[in-house]
Amino acid sequence: MPTTREAILTALADLLSTVPYVPVLRGEVLPERIPPAGLMILRDGSPGEPGVSLSPLTYHYQHRAELEVIVQFGQDRDGRFDTVVAQIGAALGADRTLGGRCDWVEAEAPEPADLLVDGAATIKAAIVPIILHYATSDALGPPL
Repeated sequence: MPTTREAILTALADLLSTVPYVPVLRGEVLPERIPPAGLMILRDGSPGEPGVSLSPLTYHYQHRAELEVIVQFGQDRDGRFDTVVAQIGAALGADRTLGGRCDWVEAEAPEPADLLVDGAATIKAAIVPIILHYATSDALGPPL
């Protein structure tokens, strides 16, 4: 049985995979070729320091996962990037609890940057922080 953290991150990756035409990888390195529609790479991030309540012992996390959003191809790279980010927001808005696995999911605004690539089209990329609010009875293992 996966830990609460792993179940939530897997559910987040599954939810992000519903964004049309844009593949999502989890914890992978940036591939040499970016798919035409763009690419998302989910990084597990950090659960941070939990709040703790006693009786029963519960750890309350605001886990900060990071989603790398990369778009390279096309004349309207900026428009495509904006579309992908909007689709991510719509996917998260459709299931704020990841099927009841966490208390709340929210994304922070991306800070896009244009990255130059030798011999290739410029890449537009950003990290979209995704905050996962959840509680668990064990900081290391079993689900709550």
